[in-house]
Amino acid sequence: MAESVYRVTEVIGVSTESWEAAARTAVETAAKTVRDLRVAEVTRQDLTIEDGGIVNFRVRLGISFKYDSGD
Repeated sequence: MAESVYRVTEVIGVSTESWEAAARTAVETAAKTVRDLRVAEVTRQDLTIEDGGIVNFRVRLGISFKYDSGD
């Protein structure tokens, strides 16, 4: 079995709909420029509020991806 090395980077997704949509936005956007995404862990959720109402759902994710070993 080959050994692997992963990196975890933090991204924040924003949505007007839900935390789930915010997470989906973050992963889909990251996947456009980072290859081989493996795991996303929600580390924080918060809301943006204006005039007493929710404006945005925000999700902070730690996303891991595998380093390319060049093999």
